[in-house]
Amino acid sequence: MTASSPGIAVSSPATTTSSLWRQVSIMVHRSLIHTKRMPEMLSDVTVQPIMFVVLFAFVFGPAMPMPDGGSYTSYLLPGIMGQTIAFTGFIVATGITADLEKGIVDRFRSLPINRVAYLLGRSIASLLHSSIGIVVMALTGLAIGWRIHTGVGEATLGFVMVLVFGFAMIWFGVLIGSWLRSVEAVNGFMFTTMFPLTFLSNAFVPTAPMAPWLRTIAEWNPMSSLVQAMRQLWGNGPHAGPDAALPLQYPVIATLLWSAGLTAIFAPLALRAFNRRTAD
Repeated sequence: MTASSPGIAVSSPATTTSSLWRQVSIMVHRSLIHTKRMPEMLSDVTVQPIMFVVLFAFVFGPAMPMPDGGSYTSYLLPGIMGQTIAFTGFIVATGITADLEKGIVDRFRSLPINRVAYLLGRSIASLLHSSIGIVVMALTGLAIGWRIHTGVGEATLGFVMVLVFGFAMIWFGVLIGSWLRSVEAVNGFMFTTMFPLTFLSNAFVPTAPMAPWLRTIAEWNPMSSLVQAMRQLWGNGPHAGPDAALPLQYPVIATLLWSAGLTAIFAPLALRAFNRRTAD
């Protein structure tokens, strides 16, 4: 019998819509499969962190006296971890732009999938990707003498600070990835913005010797709050002096406020830009 035979009713298969979190988990799984099939994608969170830690610790470290006479390695590790998590936005931006260029997002739009599920899946996968780099750097730091000198609770909170700030940077990456039209443009823009963010801070050098105007910018940089919070929670560096800016006096609170504020600013703009880019 054929579908056109009399007396036979033909009905299309029912379409069921899964929950949002089920869709998000599928998107995360998709990204993890890509990583599994192309393990070279992990070079930026495996080889590069080791290279950064070793080079900064043994090349720049001897020429970098600490104000309190402490170890530059202990001072360095939170800074490099902060830099790595900030670049989570870079990973998200290039990934979204590549998917848009290749038409992958258009294919998803033909399916009963929430657009937010795609963005959340991309974001969570990128955060997991960067977290591998944090683990690799921690292990490398332990191998060359870095230690956490506080309790389990404070140590855990330090790593939570990293993830919270990374979540805020993800929305910046979504905005840039939805706004710019090519991966090359994203690379150029993100390098131009992310390197000043990380290097114009206390991530690698103390801010006290800087010129007053430059020190003000560095100490009010969200990256400085994050790095100082990790140092304070892990017992890894000098406490901020009495003349330091307010965010360095209360770095944990400042990091949470910066993360919430950046998310509140970038998340709506990112969603609007993505919806506009993928509009019919």
